[in-house]
Amino acid sequence: MTFFTMAYIIILNPIIIGTQADVQGNLITGQPISAGGPAIGLSMAMVAAATALIAGLMTILMGVYGRFPIAIATGLGLNALVAFTIVKQMTWPQAMGLIVWEGVLITVLVLTGFRKAIFNAVPRSLRSAISVGIGLFIAFIGLFDSGIVRPGSGTPVQLGIYGSLLGWPIAIFLIGLLILITLFVRKVKGAMLISILGATVVAIIVQAILQLPLMKDATGAVVNPTGWIQNLPALTGGFGAPNLGLLGRVDLFGAFTSAAGPGALVGILLLVFSLLLSDFFDTMGTIVAVGAEGDLLQADGNPPYTQEILLVDSVAAIAGGLGSVSSNTSYIESASGVGDGARTGIASVVTGVAFLLSLFLAPLVQLVPAEAATPALFFVGFLMMSQVVHVNWEDPEEGIPAFLTIVLMPFTYSITTGIGAGFIAFALIKAIRGRAKDVHPLMWGVAAAFVLYFAQGIITRLIG
Repeated sequence: MTFFTMAYIIILNPIIIGTQADVQGNLITGQPISAGGPAIGLSMAMVAAATALIAGLMTILMGVYGRFPIAIATGLGLNALVAFTIVKQMTWPQAMGLIVWEGVLITVLVLTGFRKAIFNAVPRSLRSAISVGIGLFIAFIGLFDSGIVRPGSGTPVQLGIYGSLLGWPIAIFLIGLLILITLFVRKVKGAMLISILGATVVAIIVQAILQLPLMKDATGAVVNPTGWIQNLPALTGGFGAPNLGLLGRVDLFGAFTSAAGPGALVGILLLVFSLLLSDFFDTMGTIVAVGAEGDLLQADGNPPYTQEILLVDSVAAIAGGLGSVSSNTSYIESASGVGDGARTGIASVVTGVAFLLSLFLAPLVQLVPAEAATPALFFVGFLMMSQVVHVNWEDPEEGIPAFLTIVLMPFTYSITTGIGAGFIAFALIKAIRGRAKDVHPLMWGVAAAFVLYFAQGIITRLIG
């Protein structure tokens, strides 16, 4: 059951990781994005295969070493940070190198016992705001990648085509969203995966009858506004040997050696820190929630083998970078398996094997149109919005930093910007109110580093 409820990541991760160009205009495969549909389709298939492989291996490791019924896969939010912020400043191999270093850092923190100390240094309100902000960012990506939101005529963005929801591809998005909402409110397990598959089937039927074109031509120009955003939902793929060519495409030091000056180097380090924060806070909450679902917690409120679980989770981040699929982390969907009776690591081994078997379905991801998959991305925003109740909006010390964190992520298309603004505002407001001593020294250090990050342009001009 756990595999069924989280298998959607095999489709969603390629939509995010496999369709974005890096600073050099290349897809994660190394092909230029200007090569168009075939290159993007291959990229998505390769990301799907690597996603399934790393998830399978790490979930099996969790079952064998962590001895806990929790599954691991590429983290939503983490992949968005990589695809929409980090690779706009470097190449894909360099970005995956940062993922590896983030995983190494978390592993060191686990082994030295500092992970809990750092967790406690960041206030609950900011941790919640980061989750909500990432959720809104992912929701915006879902709306934009489906064509529901597009560049506006006289406005930054607009609804659909000149304010109207025109065309069959947009109808596929709405059908998928309706299926997802219906299944969710009726508490059907695997709602996301079922909605993606259902909308894809409808899209294939529509395409077989109407033969709709892609929205863009080979140059990237919009020539068919009512066409498909990315993939044609045509039956051209199927079972086959997975293409694992993305494994090991990592440059561990390129991001650092290519940094132009101290300001840029600080920016790189803060990108690693942003990855760490995005990966950091969900894991403990996830394993506790899954343990509580199965009454597996000990007297101290933690599950058994907590250290082993955290270690596997941190190693999974390293594996995600080495596999070119972004950081892997524990999934709250594991609670569905626990709810059905999973109590030991054997359940994770079974889930991991299911991921490995799904490798042979990776070519099928090329026929899933963005319009069928993005309703799930949009819905993730709703699921992550629940954290907003943990912010005391009547207290400006909590409310203002949380607000900046939440709104600046989607509005600037940057998770790092939202985190940085929230940290700076939190420390600054505490100081203004004469409560600077209440701010953890780590928070002061990170806030100062983010000031340097935002001032890179000014510093570069002054030095130059």
